[in-house]
Amino acid sequence: MSAFSWLIPFIISMVFLHGLINKVRIFEVFVQGAREGLLLAIRLIPYLVGIYVAVGIFRESGAVEIMVKALYPLIELLQVPADTLFLSIVRSLSGPAALGMMMEIFDTYGPDSFMGRLASTLMGSTDTTFYIIAIYFGSVGVRKTRYAIPVGILADSASFLASVYIVKKMFA
Repeated sequence: MSAFSWLIPFIISMVFLHGLINKVRIFEVFVQGAREGLLLAIRLIPYLVGIYVAVGIFRESGAVEIMVKALYPLIELLQVPADTLFLSIVRSLSGPAALGMMMEIFDTYGPDSFMGRLASTLMGSTDTTFYIIAIYFGSVGVRKTRYAIPVGILADSASFLASVYIVKKMFA
């Protein structure tokens, strides 16, 4: 049992106590919040379907492989396997697909190999940029993403470079 196992029940108790002191109808407020959450989830469904279709088309069309081939000079310069760059690109698009790729890397090379460690570091330091943009911007009705996509791609690129550097310094 953790030393902080009491923290969450304490916070929940304080919220209830605060509500009782201020004469808040706790159950009605809870139900109203649950209703709003459900309505938000329903509003997000088109964006979720859209991003999954776009990711599927992007992956199945071969565009990811074309990007890896275009970035081959970077692979040679950094002396990293192409699978890791491919993983980084897919991670920006789809978390489950990237997780599947990481598991394939584990099966092929092992989790304690350079590839396994690099894949793990990439998964922990990058994010599903396009999925996040679709969900967050879609939930508030933003149509023009402006700089969000270029900045997200830049952040994923920086995470890739940092992951390669750190794993090479720590484990190579």
